Amino acid sequence: MDTLSTIAITWRIERRDGIAIGLTSHDRDLVIDGFVYRAAPGMTPSAIRRTADLDADTMDVSGALGGAAIAEADLIAGRWDGARVAVRAVDWDTGASIAELGEGRIGQVELRDGAFTAELAGIAAALDRPVCEATSPECRAELGDARCRAPMAARRRFARVTASADAVLTVDAAEPSTNAYGDGLVRWIGGGNSGLESAVAASDGATLTLRAPPRFEAAGALIELIEGCDKSIATCAARFANALNFRGEPYLPGIDLLTRYPGA
Repeated sequence: MDTLSTIAITWRIERRDGIAIGLTSHDRDLVIDGFVYRAAPGMTPSAIRRTADLDADTMDVSGALGGAAIAEADLIAGRWDGARVAVRAVDWDTGASIAELGEGRIGQVELRDGAFTAELAGIAAALDRPVCEATSPECRAELGDARCRAPMAARRRFARVTASADAVLTVDAAEPSTNAYGDGLVRWIGGGNSGLESAVAASDGATLTLRAPPRFEAAGALIELIEGCDKSIATCAARFANALNFRGEPYLPGIDLLTRYPGA
């Protein structure tokens, strides 16, 4: 008598905004450790390669679009970019874990013929990143982070979008200083863009020019405005009084020093 196989693949996907979903290749929903994995028979992983060396482990996951869990609009909007994914084999009869197949974050996503393919980069992929910073005349810190240390409590404000035209937003609150939100950030709290972020190219009074148009309708949405910095030593000193924490080398001679000669 043959033994019936009771193995199923599960995916636990955790988005950066805190939303987590579970999917399984089984033909019915599974509840494992109190977490529901919805049946998604169309979700198929590529061959999973596990190594003991320092090469990055990667795999692809393909599936159908249009379900309530993963929609095409959300993929295009970037809601799933960088989401953490844990893939494992389980016993669908008992819920016991059989093997941890891989863990990583969603990288490149391709959409084609009503389906998607997402590349999962394993933990070892982080070893491909440079470990040393290159010198630069601009600051390499992000405004308000642990290296910058500029206080941000008074540089974050809530506003509401009163009008939207392409990449230009009009809000109900004027900026505190000239181009205060240039190189800053808009965090969408309400509306169709909720949970997304938009980079600000420039601001003028109550008008914001984004680097790219918002994905969905913006008018009437509540947003958080975060001031920006052009990362120059002049702005750091004059506007933020934070030159002591400037993380750049504005006075380091560049490669043009090699072309200089007396009398040039």
